[in-house]
Amino acid sequence: MSEATLPHLDEDWTRALAVVAHPDDLEYGAASAIARWTDQGRWVGYVLATSGEAGIDGMDPAQAGPLRRDEERAGAARVGVDTVEFLDHRDGVVEYGLALRRDLARAIRRHRPELLVLSNFEVRWGFGGVNMADHRAVGLAALDAARDAGNRWVFPELLDEGHEPWSGVRLAAVNASPRPTHFVDVGATIDRGIASLTEHRAYLAGLGNGTDPDEFLRGNAATTGEECGVRYAVEFEVIPL
Repeated sequence: MSEATLPHLDEDWTRALAVVAHPDDLEYGAASAIARWTDQGRWVGYVLATSGEAGIDGMDPAQAGPLRRDEERAGAARVGVDTVEFLDHRDGVVEYGLALRRDLARAIRRHRPELLVLSNFEVRWGFGGVNMADHRAVGLAALDAARDAGNRWVFPELLDEGHEPWSGVRLAAVNASPRPTHFVDVGATIDRGIASLTEHRAYLAGLGNGTDPDEFLRGNAATTGEECGVRYAVEFEVIPL
């Protein structure tokens, strides 16, 4: 192994909330790290803006949405996560705005995480492809919602619902960012990360590109691990909040 080029992500926290747009967003890498954290006794919950109902071209959204919810719950269970919530924003046309920020601030106040786990919300991926609009809207809204959650005068209606302010979010860890700053050693949990993605059978079949979860995730984690001085690793951009 080569010498690590990035520091390991600090694990001096006890609660994390993963906030993404769609079922499968976390399973393309972050889930292997989440399995490590739940094995350590840390609490991790999932909040998804949509049910991914527009994600299978050959399946009507009314059928795809419930199926993809079930696949996400099954994938989460593989990595020790039993809190999986869906906000019911419309897949493919998620709008950055007050409604999304309010929904995410509500979730943050309820779950009181110290760490947010996000997926890349930049315009482009590290490999150069253009990122989709839902990813960009949800990631940015989650960062803003972390601040909103701590201010009682932003969305005061949340107080009426019984959700007291929470200013305890200290960091966001962004998986698949084109500018990684830290890594997580997933040598002991890569298999469960692969199992988590494998649960998305209908979605993977709908892609029709023959993606093999083991080959894809293990290959990426091995490449990152070689750069970071371990067998398997996942990269994150850590953003102090």
